[in-house]
Formats: sequence, structure tokens, C-alpha cells
Amino acid sequence: MPTAQQTSVDVAAVIDRVPLSALQWTTIVLCGLVAILDGFDTQAIAFVAPLIAKDIQVEMSAFGAVFGAGLLGLTVGALAFGPAADRWGRKPIIIISTLVFGIFALLTPPLSHSREMLMLLRFLTGLGLGGVMPNIIALTSEYSPKTRRATLVTLMFCGFPLGAVLGGLISTQLMARFGWPAVFYLGGILPLLFLPFLVLWLPESLRYLVARDVQSERPLAILRRVNPDGDYGEGVRCVLPEPIETGSPISRLFAGERAFGTGLLWIVFFCNLLVLYFLINWLPSILQTAGLPIERAIIATVVLNAGGIIGGLTLSRLVDSRRPFAILGGAYAMAAALVAGIGFAATVSIPILMITIFAAGFFVIGSQYCMNALAANYYPTGLRSTGVGWALGIGRIGSIVGPVVGGAMIAMSWSSEELFAAIAIPPVFASISVFLIGVLTRSQRRVRERQLLPQKS
Repeated sequence: MPTAQQTSVDVAAVIDRVPLSALQWTTIVLCGLVAILDGFDTQAIAFVAPLIAKDIQVEMSAFGAVFGAGLLGLTVGALAFGPAADRWGRKPIIIISTLVFGIFALLTPPLSHSREMLMLLRFLTGLGLGGVMPNIIALTSEYSPKTRRATLVTLMFCGFPLGAVLGGLISTQLMARFGWPAVFYLGGILPLLFLPFLVLWLPESLRYLVARDVQSERPLAILRRVNPDGDYGEGVRCVLPEPIETGSPISRLFAGERAFGTGLLWIVFFCNLLVLYFLINWLPSILQTAGLPIERAIIATVVLNAGGIIGGLTLSRLVDSRRPFAILGGAYAMAAALVAGIGFAATVSIPILMITIFAAGFFVIGSQYCMNALAANYYPTGLRSTGVGWALGIGRIGSIVGPVVGGAMIAMSWSSEELFAAIAIPPVFASISVFLIGVLTRSQRRVRERQLLPQKS
């Protein structure tokens, strides 16, 4: 008779050991496509803001509140749907969130007759956009082997800037032919058409099912698809090498040695998303005010996001193979210098400006994608969506502050040099926090190793 130990399978060890299966690639691709749709809809308002402002007869500086309403929705969505996914599963929350942002993007053109109504619609759209993010990060992380996790999470999340890049290129053509409403109609129809594919093909997280102690045929069926060559009969019990934690998931973010690390992660996300969403929302308008035609100003945002894609893929490979916190701490320091440089490059020439914007995207956006993977890795399975969701949610507060402060500085007639120099300050704090997380992580590892020494002897 086999022993209980012989019939237990560590699903995390299987995922780390075996080659990537078709199921894992399907999961990564589907999450990446959701990220593309999210990136398109998040960026859409920045592309069309000058045209909407003209239609509803408000000053562009007043659009800081519109940007802020959308980002408030992203914040609430991340804070609410992250813990919900740790309770009810990644897949249903991804589907519900995609449905929400698709519906309200579709309703934006016919109902946006005033700034207040536009703010409400952007908030409701943001709920879905914010709910998707922590869960596609968590799901991709949980199907990725440890040695490639940062790379695969970043590869998936590159869908977000890719959606913004495609959105910029497509929006320019759509606005020229059909006006700004066409951008939102496309951004609403595509997610709704994509929902059946998520329902049919997106798997639930295997690690989540095991962490929730689901011992039915369901996790075994997924495990057989992850490792088709394995021998997993009816008597096999799926396990994880981590304790099942009880209590409020939010309070567990600060349990024991996690407390300081969680606080530092929140600082990094707050500072970086403040900068990122300032650039995403205001870069086209600032450059247009500085004298660039709207087509060139939109292309600048495309260049920013293209830099983010290349930066994310490059930095993630370094993070997987070398010292992640030293690399990302240095990356944030570079981000600070380059963001400040955008304001000065705008007065030199368009080629230098585009190069500077590309490099800023490389470090600002690329570092954020790597931090998504590190945040997912910092928390156990039963807390992963909550941990990532709250890090993103606190970060979204920064993403609200960035555009609103940007609107205030523009209203006070700050020059482009002053604007970008001020926005370069938060990445300095992000850099310091990342270095401190690295010190904390190494200290915690040494403590655990010392605790194991008596057992080994």
C-alpha cells in the first residue's frame, strides 16, 4: 500500500521542474491579451482628451479630475478584486472585471455629455481595469517556473504597453475618420467579444485550488495538463510547500516579517505609478502645448510605451538571473534622471526628445513590470492576489496624484522643464525603497538559514 507521502505531489515543484506546457502558454497568452485590452482602454482617454474637451467645452486643465476619476476606479478595483480573487478564484474575477470595463467603455460615447458624467463613466470603467491587473499577474506567476517567473510575468504584462502602442496608432486613424467616439466603441466591443475565449480556455490557478484545499478531480486534471508525462492517479493528493494561513487577508499583509516589506513595496508602487500615469495622461497634451502637432504628441506616448516593452523584457531577464533589487534600484535612479531630461530635451530637437522619452519608458515602465513579478513572488498563494492588488491599489493612489498634480502645475503655467523636474523626484524614493527591500530580504534569508543550522547538524 502506498504511503501518504508517496501519494502527495508538490504542485509548485512540478511547475518549477517540468518544461512549459501548452496549458501554461495558453494561460500566459490569454492574460497577455487581456493586458492588451486593458492597456488600450486605460490609455484611450489620454488620446482623445483634447477632442472631448472641445466637444463638452471645458479647459484641458480641468481634465485632471477626469483622469483622476478613472484612476480612482482602478484603485478601488485593485483593492476590492484582489482579495475577492483570493476568496473566489482568479478566473471568475478576471472574467467579471473584463465584462465591467468592456460595458462601460462602450457606454462612454453616448453618455458623455458633461465632465461629471465622463468622470463617472471613467470611474466605472476603471473598476474593471483595476480588477483585472492583480489577477492576471497572480495567475501568470502561479503558472510560471521560479527561474523564469519575472520574465514570463513581464512578457505577459508587456501586453499593457502594447495595447497603448496599438491604441495610439489605431486611435489616430479612427479619430481622423470617425471622431473620438470610435476609440471607445472599439475599446468596449473587443473585451466583450473576447469573453467567450476566457470562459472556455482560461484555467483556474492550480496553486490557488490546492491552497484552498480543493481535493477533487479538478486540480488533478489541471496537473495532468501541466505535466502530461507524470503519473497522477486517483489516489494522488496535491499539496503546496507553504502553510495555509487564516484570518483577514489584508491584515496578513502585515503579519510578522512581511510588515516592513509590504510598506516598502507600497512606497515603490506609489512613486512609480505616480510618474507613469503623469506621463501616460499628460505627455501628449504637454508636448502639444509646447508646439508639437497632436499626431507627433501621440506618437511620443507610443514611443514611451515601446520603450517600456523593451525595458521590461530586458530588465526581467536580468532580474531572473542576477541580483534583482540592485538592478531595479539602479533602474529607478536612471528613471529619475531621464524623466527630468524630457523637459530639457523638448527644447532641443524632436529626435533627442523621442530618444529621451524612449529611454524614460525603458526604465519607468520596464521597472514597474519587474516589480509586479517581485510583488507576486513576495506573497504566498493564498495571499498573492491580495498582496499584488493592494500594492497596485496603493500605487493607484499615486497614479491619481500624478495626473491631478500635473493638472494643477499646468494651470499654474509651469514650464515643461519645471514639470518634468518635479515629477523626477518620486523615482528617487522608489530607488531607495527597492534597495531597502533587498537589504531586508537578505537579512530574512540569513535568519532562516541560521534557524535551519541546528536541524542540519
